[in-house]
This record gives sequence, C-alpha cells and structure tokens, in this order.
Amino acid sequence: MRRLLLLLLIGFLLLHQGRCFEFVIDGEWEEETSGLRDHRQRHKRATLTSEEQEDFEAIRGDDITVKSYRVESRITSRFAHTTVRSSVVNSGSKAQSIGFNVQIPKQAFITNFTMTVNDIKFVGSVKEKTVARNLYAQARAKGMAAGIVRANSQDMETFKTEVHVPPNSLIEFELHYQEMMHRKLGFYEHSLYLQPGRLVPHFQVDVYIFEPNGISSVQIPNTLGAQFEELVRVTQTNDKAHVVFKPTLQQQRKCENCSDSAIDGTFIVRYDVKRDSNSGELQVSDGHFVHFFAPSNFSPLPKNIVFVIDVSGSMWGVKMKQTVEAMQAILDDLTINDRFSIIDFNHNVRCWSEELVHGSSFYIEDAKNYVQSIKPSGGTNINEALMRAVQMLVKASNRGQIETRSVSMIILVSDGDPTVGEIKLSTIQKNVKRAMREDFSLFSLGIGFDVDYDFLERIAMENRGMAQRIYANHDAAEQLRSFYRQVSSPLLRKIIIEFPEDSVSDITQNHFDKYFSGSELVVAGKVLPSESNTLTSFTTASAASLDITLETEADTAELDAELAKQQHSFPGFARQMWAYITINQLISERSLAPTAAKKRKITQRIMSLAVEHQFVTPLTALLVEGDDGERLLADSPRDPKHGCCSVPANGLTPSKVVYQPPPWVLMTTTAPPSQVETGPREEQIVPHHINIVDNDPHFIVHLPRSNMDVCFNIDSKPGHILNLVSDSGSGVVVNSQLIGSKRVHKGKLNTYFGTISVYYQPDGVSVTVSTSSIAMTDGRNNHSFTWGATAEITQHGLRISIVKNSHVAITVNNHIQVMVLLHRVWKKHPVNVDFLGVYIPNNNQYSPLVHGLIGQFARDPEVSLYDIHEGLDPLKKEATMEVNGNKLLVTRGWQKDYRQDKRRGSNVYCWFIHNSGKGFIDGHYTDYIVPDLNSFLQMP
Repeated sequence: MRRLLLLLLIGFLLLHQGRCFEFVIDGEWEEETSGLRDHRQRHKRATLTSEEQEDFEAIRGDDITVKSYRVESRITSRFAHTTVRSSVVNSGSKAQSIGFNVQIPKQAFITNFTMTVNDIKFVGSVKEKTVARNLYAQARAKGMAAGIVRANSQDMETFKTEVHVPPNSLIEFELHYQEMMHRKLGFYEHSLYLQPGRLVPHFQVDVYIFEPNGISSVQIPNTLGAQFEELVRVTQTNDKAHVVFKPTLQQQRKCENCSDSAIDGTFIVRYDVKRDSNSGELQVSDGHFVHFFAPSNFSPLPKNIVFVIDVSGSMWGVKMKQTVEAMQAILDDLTINDRFSIIDFNHNVRCWSEELVHGSSFYIEDAKNYVQSIKPSGGTNINEALMRAVQMLVKASNRGQIETRSVSMIILVSDGDPTVGEIKLSTIQKNVKRAMREDFSLFSLGIGFDVDYDFLERIAMENRGMAQRIYANHDAAEQLRSFYRQVSSPLLRKIIIEFPEDSVSDITQNHFDKYFSGSELVVAGKVLPSESNTLTSFTTASAASLDITLETEADTAELDAELAKQQHSFPGFARQMWAYITINQLISERSLAPTAAKKRKITQRIMSLAVEHQFVTPLTALLVEGDDGERLLADSPRDPKHGCCSVPANGLTPSKVVYQPPPWVLMTTTAPPSQVETGPREEQIVPHHINIVDNDPHFIVHLPRSNMDVCFNIDSKPGHILNLVSDSGSGVVVNSQLIGSKRVHKGKLNTYFGTISVYYQPDGVSVTVSTSSIAMTDGRNNHSFTWGATAEITQHGLRISIVKNSHVAITVNNHIQVMVLLHRVWKKHPVNVDFLGVYIPNNNQYSPLVHGLIGQFARDPEVSLYDIHEGLDPLKKEATMEVNGNKLLVTRGWQKDYRQDKRRGSNVYCWFIHNSGKGFIDGHYTDYIVPDLNSFLQMP
C-alpha cells in the first residue's frame, strides 16, 4: 500500500466585513532530507490512535448545522474521479472551529480542494513543492497555522482541516481526488468512507460507472449495517451503472428517537466488465490510449514456492497465531503440480525440507504440523533466510526439477528489521538482487509498523514481485490469505504488449513478468497523429505448454464520440490514467535510482507531470489561494509508500510480432504487420487444389489427376459426428458435428457443421472449434479463445492462427493444415443458425493409412467422364462418371467457396453426385459417423 502523508498548512488572518477569520490546524512540517536518517525516525508512522479513530467525524464542531454532505464518483474505464462536498453553518452564538475531514484511498491523488467562507472562495492549484512553499511563505506572515493528514487504516488516508469562523457563517468544502481501479480476485472495488458524525438533512452518495465494453456485474456488499441494506439502489444497463445511497434524516438515526447517526463505515462498490476475448480491451480517447489485459480460460502454471516466515520474538502472540492460521489455508490450496518448501528464521535459519517437494496430501499435512509447532523467539536474520530460499530454487532449477513453464517465487513474511547477521539494508538488497535469477520473483509481506516497509518494497520491486503491508489489528490471517489468493494462480509468463512503429509514444510499462488470474495488466500511452483511424496492439505471452500472440484494435475516434453523449462519464479518463500510471511508475523507479543524478532527473519528470495533470504527489503541493491573495498549502512529504504499481519496465528490446497465415487461406483480412518491418505483401492466387465442406453441408473434392471438382451433399441428422480425415499413421483426425436449423423450412430441416475438431494423438492435443470459441486441451491444460480477437497459438508442432470473427487455421507439424471458416447470421433469423465451413488443401502430407470423407481422396482415384448432354435444366448438363468401378449419373452445377467473400462466395463449378455421394465415396456415408470428436474412423 502507498503511505501518502499529506500536510495542510494554512496561515493567514482573513478580514471580511469587519470580522476576523482564523484558520487553525494542528500539525507539523516534515522536511525532505538526504542521507541516512535515525533508525527510529525511519520507522515513525503518523497514525491515529484507536480513540481518535473511534472519534473521527467528517464534519467537526460543537454547535453547527450540516446542511448537506454529498459524495459523487464518476468511474469511466476503471478510472475514478471523486468529489466530496459539504455545506456547514456555525449555528452557535460564538466563533468556533469547524473541521472538514475526508478519508481517501491510499492510492488516490488529491487533485483539488476549494473552500468558500461567506462567499469568499479559495481555489487550489498544484505546483512544484518549492514554488508552492515560497508562495505560501509570503502569506504566512499574516498568521501561523499548520495541519497534518494522518494515515489511520490499511486502505485510507485522512485529509483533515479546520476553519475558525464567527456565528452564522456559511462554509462550503469541496475535495476532489482521482484513482485507478485495480482488479483483484476478479473484480474492481471502489471504497468511500462515510462517517458524518451527525445527522445530515441532505445526505447522498452517487457512483456512476461507464464501461464502453459493458458491465458484467455490480455488487454492493452490506458494510454499513442491516438497516441500510435496502436503501441502496442500483440501476444498470449494458455499459452504465448508477449506485445511489440517499437515506432520509429519520433513516440515518441509530434508533427512532436517537440524535446520533448510524452511518459509520466504508461504502463499497464492486464490479467487473465484460470481456469479448482474451486479447484485451484497447480504448483510445483524447489523444491517449489504454490497453486492459485480463485473460481467462487458461490453465494455471505450476508454482515453485518457498515460504520464508519470520519467527523472531516480536512475532509472539497474535501475529504468529494469525500467520499460522493463514499458512494452514495456504498450504491446503497447493496442488500436486506445485512444488514448495518452508523456511522459518529468527537468529537461526531452519528448513522444513531442504528441497522442494510436490504438493501431495502427505507433504502438505506434514508442513501444516511443522508450522503449527513453531514457537517465536530470538532475533531476525533476514539476509541468511532469503539467501537460503534463493539457493533452494537455484538447486531445484539446476537439477531439472523445475518445469520450464512454471513460476518460481519466494514469499517473505516478517514484522521487523534485521538484528542478526547482515543488518545493513542496502547490503541485503544487493545480496538478494545478485542471487536471484531472472525467472524468480520475491513477494514481501510486512506485518505491523515495526518493519521497514520501504526496504521490503524495494527488494520486492527489484525482483519482479510486490509488497503489501499486513495490519495486525485487522484480521491479519485473512489479509495473508487474500494476498496469497492474488498470486496463487499464475496464468501467463513473459507478457509483452506492443504497438506498430510510429503509432504511439510515451508508453508505460509494457513488459510484465507474469499475469495472475483475476488481476489485470494495464498499458497506457499517447497516440501519434496518423491517417489511419485504427490503433492496433499485439500481445505475446507464454502459457502452460503454449505460446500465444494476440491482436487487438480500436477506432481512434469512436470512444470520444460516445463519451460526449454520456451525462455522468469522465471524458478525460485516458489522459489522466496515463499520467497516474506514469507518475507511480516513476516514483517506483526513483526509489531504486542508482545515482543522485538519475534520481534528480526522475524527480523533475514527476514534478512536471504532476503539475500538468494537477496531482498532489510527494514532490508537489496544492496551493489554495483566495480572492484577496490569502493562501493555504496542502503538501506531501518525501517518499510515499505507494505500492500501487508493479516493477518498472525492464528495458527489454521490443520483439517482432510476426503473423503469417498459410497462403491457401486467402482471406481478405490483413494479417498484423511486423513490429519493425512492413512492406508490400505478395498478391495471392486462389488455389484450385482445395477440398471444401461448407454450407448445409456441401462437399467439394478436387481431383488433381483429372483436374476436376466433384460435389456431393451429406443429409444426416443433428448431433451426428462425421469423420472428414482419419490418419492413424500420422495420428491426425478431423471430425465435424452437425447442428440443425432452428426449424423446418420448406419441409426440410437443414443441417450444418456446428463444431470441428482436430486431434493430434501423439501429443494428445485436441483443438475444438465451435461457433462461439476455439478450445485447446492436451489432457493436463485447457485453454479457450473467442472469435473476438486475432491470435496465434503455438504448442510444440501445433500452430493455431485465429483471424478475428473470420477463420482459424490449424497446422500440424507443418505437414497437415485445416482451415475453419466462421459464418455468422442474424441472431433473430427465424430459421438460420451460425455455422462453420472446412477447407483442407490437397497437398497435406498424410500417411498411406489416411481415410475419411475427405482423407480418402488423398489417393487420387481414376475418373472418366463421358456422354455429356443437355439435362432437364438447360443450365445444368448431365453426364456419366465412371469411378471405382461404378457408373454414376452426374449433373453439372456449382457450389460456393466463401474464403474471399463470406456473404456471396465465389462459384466453383463441379460435377454433382446424388444420394449423399453414393458410389463416389467408399461405402455409405453412415460408415463415417463416429462416436465422439476425437474418434478415429473404423471402416467395416
């Protein structure tokens, strides 16, 4: 979590209409210094005591009237702009101090604070800290005051101020802050802290959500108490939601005749968005882009975990009890595919197992017993414990015990600073960095406030992990379990999100070490001027047993036009989100800067961006100026504990993104360009050597020796699975399952291919293509893709190339290729349904054992055609065909090849064989019906 300690300094005497207004706020100034600080000072935490927390009120004063308290959040594409407004009157007969206190999320940036006192308005603007301090100093001579904003819980910071006003004064407060919603465990969570401390005639909370791709769910947990559960109203459409909480004065009371307010807690809105595909969501607005990447339907990668647990004397009591409780649940979550061990340390270091072991029930039970028996005592030797953990992973890797596509991580749990062995934090940091391999990650969990969270955060960020503070008095066991759930299901490794050259600039981090299920990776940047109205992104990643390349595109003007129509959206979201992410990443880089010169350069960049985008950061201040030159200063001290960002970009050289479908696919949809090189594509010629099964279903078989196309239909029943290719020699089978139209039309129920399966027996890999998705399984891992994005997937000798809403090409060992074409129809059509077509080239290299409705023609039969004459239809000639010793009456006609034009198709002239191909195919068509999609053909 980021620790944002804000200082609000106010100093002046305001003379208005003969009255004296004095702004008084208790607090202190925290100077920015360099070099080493006192060890105890480094751990100083500005926190409210439990008594202060219980006594917290949003509006504070003895004899005041709070006329209104309103909170409004506008969330657009995961970026929230929140405004808190309150109107207060000093109803007493004497002058008094009135306080305005707002708790805001730690990851949020304050963007403005305005205050109006009897029509005199003070308006804020963000400036560089030194500039703001100098301007404030000029006004400070008029009076002195100081204010401090203090952290008091694990998720919130407190903005706190007071104003001393005479009787009957009207004061209006307004605070603005912005934050990015981070997806955790499958949803986004927006928190608003509500504690008015008194009854308010006009109390209202509005949360407006606009997600261009659609909202899948909105949840409002009952966090304020049972009496308010029925008072929350949620209105939701496909892409918008409005949450309103507006209790009346009577509904706010603790009891019927009580004068105290029952509103006391955090108002939470949870939601998630619709995702059409695994390729992500690319949005362009106001000259900026944001790419959201949150795939699902991948099998988790195996994990190699070393748990490193602090068991020093300071962990005695509740801390150790809750750590043990959490570890019991965490160990139960491990699977047989995971490897793990446990290291516990005080002044000594002990290993439960010297080697990584499988997550079998035997080892898990033994590990749980070991953890249960731990008794905290002694000092803290963090350096040796971490070195031992790294050595354990290195040893397992060198012995080949770690799978290539697994994720290796160390999870450190500690509550204090090192006291034994190496105690210099910078040396420990260097030791860990030097020992860790590029494919290892370190996650740090700091319990309580005695631990140096700065240090834990730095070593985690430097080693491809993240840190989190665990609050000992807020159910630490659940916090530990929740953190583990976030990292327990890694789906992808080595993710890179790239864009065509000269299309974007100022990109935020776009290389990510891993992606965990339920989270989200976000890349933002500026869009460069272009004649094209489309921006394209390319994402490459490694999943369990396969590599993927995904393509996403977005219209550069469409979203702005849509935002202009929305009444409660935040049109500047993309610009502000880019700045928000960039500043946080720069703050992370600044904390790791190796030299003073590098740190100064990053500092200047942060200040420039913060001023431009009006963010109060550790290096900027909010100067609030009145009409007559009075000034207030909201300031932030040095080095916040941000914790909202992952490791900064690691400077990897962008790789080329190459997608090249087989030439015979012949789609008009262009393939994604190379990231570096682009050039003219060779014009492709429509090949004649192709076998087609399309429409309801029509077979077109090309016979190379006779240079002839032969057609036939198969009239079977919905649900039947027809074998197209069965090659036991090469281990490849292609099957298709029939679906029926919605109802009988003209006395006939038409059938189509609804599912196509390509099974490669040697690797046990099956690719199943339906009208809704493309699924891939190898017996251990299951992966699923939608038709909504262009993608390329490779696994050993198998390659799958998906072109968005068009077709998928499947290639086995570069020898056998199958293309499946998607046909979409109007969803409300009374008869027709979506269906698939199959295109198989003649030059596939089968074994001599190949068979099937299409496969049998790899052995080109000898065909003779004679007695060509006019038929009953003058446009269709008739003839006699002799094939396989059979004489067949055939009719000249045509069928459709839909590869170039999916609506009308192109004509393929052929000789049509009646009676479901009888006499042309071996046996009867019913001989080709198989029991399941992966079945090989068993001919009688």
